[in-house]
Amino acid sequence: MFSISGMFIIYFLISFILCFLSLSLGNKSDKSREKLSPFECGFDPFKKSRVPFSLRFFLITIIFLVFDVEIALLLPLGLLSASSDPLFVIISGFILMMILILGLIHEWNQGALTWVY
Repeated sequence: MFSISGMFIIYFLISFILCFLSLSLGNKSDKSREKLSPFECGFDPFKKSRVPFSLRFFLITIIFLVFDVEIALLLPLGLLSASSDPLFVIISGFILMMILILGLIHEWNQGALTWVY
């Protein structure tokens, strides 16, 4: 059997060999301008920096985040029904669903969900 110091040396050698192999085999040889430039969400970073951003895209993103968080609040209600009062779970789910529905109706009335004017 190996001693603890012998096993430490073996683990160190194996990790050193793996690091050396990954650094030597993982070098990228393609150093073109396009590969070295950062990806900026489809925008060209070498052009004018103050390109107008679509406000409609931003609003849809915010709406998605709000509804996504509320859906994430609805998901654990199924697990709560086994350990909590069923009436409390039903009332909580109903309140969250009403917030979702009222938010959807409000966004629809404000015209945030229509893409064509």
